Amino acid sequence: MNFASDNAGPAAPEIMAAVAAANDGYAMPYGADVFMERATEKLRALFEAPEASVHLVGTGTAANALALSVMAAPWQTVFCHEHAHIAVDECGAPEFFSGGAKLSLIAGDDGKLTPEALSAAIEKTGQKDVHSVQRGPVSLTQVTEAGTVYTLGELEALSEVAKGFDLPVHLDGARFANACAALGCSPAEMTWKAGIDMVSFGGTKNGCLGVEAVISFDPGQAWEFELRRKRGGHLFSKHKYLSAQMEAYVTDGLWLHLAEQANAACARLAEGLAHIQGARFAHTPEANIIYADLPRAAHARAFAAGAEYYLYGPDTSLEGPGDTPIRCRLVCDWSCSDEKIAAILAAWAG
Repeated sequence: MNFASDNAGPAAPEIMAAVAAANDGYAMPYGADVFMERATEKLRALFEAPEASVHLVGTGTAANALALSVMAAPWQTVFCHEHAHIAVDECGAPEFFSGGAKLSLIAGDDGKLTPEALSAAIEKTGQKDVHSVQRGPVSLTQVTEAGTVYTLGELEALSEVAKGFDLPVHLDGARFANACAALGCSPAEMTWKAGIDMVSFGGTKNGCLGVEAVISFDPGQAWEFELRRKRGGHLFSKHKYLSAQMEAYVTDGLWLHLAEQANAACARLAEGLAHIQGARFAHTPEANIIYADLPRAAHARAFAAGAEYYLYGPDTSLEGPGDTPIRCRLVCDWSCSDEKIAAILAAWAG
């Protein structure tokens, strides 16, 4: 009953098979392999962007930090939600890889920025003198850290604000596939057609062993990204093991199929959770993440039964009044079974 993270789940059989096949024989290193050629062409086709540059790295933090290092100068700031992954879960990597660019954190309900809040934050930044930090890129997270999903209209509105100030837009898509599955849209519609300039296209959380693609819709940024990736120590020598994963991931719609499975499992979990006495959703679950408040006693029963997930708040001890609500995060991955869902619901119910 592990609902701690989609990072905790297994790799999909198709991904494992692709890596095993790539292990048969030799291939040129550092991304000069045939698997990378095929993955690049498939990603360009998937995003309807034949000139896009494609770069692979092993972690989401590397993808975001390197992307933003290309988009932001050291004297600029990156505008993002106060709970964005780049702000709270990347140990200062965006600041480090950009050479010192800061992050401007903006509040917003349900993990989302609004055009009004973004515009106000940009307006008060960069007074056109040497003493001020200057305006830099906007970074959006899709799926958000609250488990919600920006609509295409919301992405377009935020991009329009950024473009009004002549600022580029980055999309942290660690759970990109889950968002596409939730919206029923194409990758192109959720990126460059909505005003996104660069995207971190995640695979690790959605059935891959460990691979993320950074896709830039401005091919002029490709060489700088290549240099920064190498200098930052994120250019794999045996790159074929990244390439083979990504090629398999975007073949025959596997990326979307896995996300649909994760989202469907989350919907079933949410439906059952709604009937647990004392349960309350902190945000409406829209993809594969749930934030909910449950009585302490329900958490105690679940953990005693072997469940694993994260608790949040000033007091997460399982000792104390049983009816005290404690917030939790529950994440479903592609392999989440009905049996696992039924088991944790039974434990919560007691």
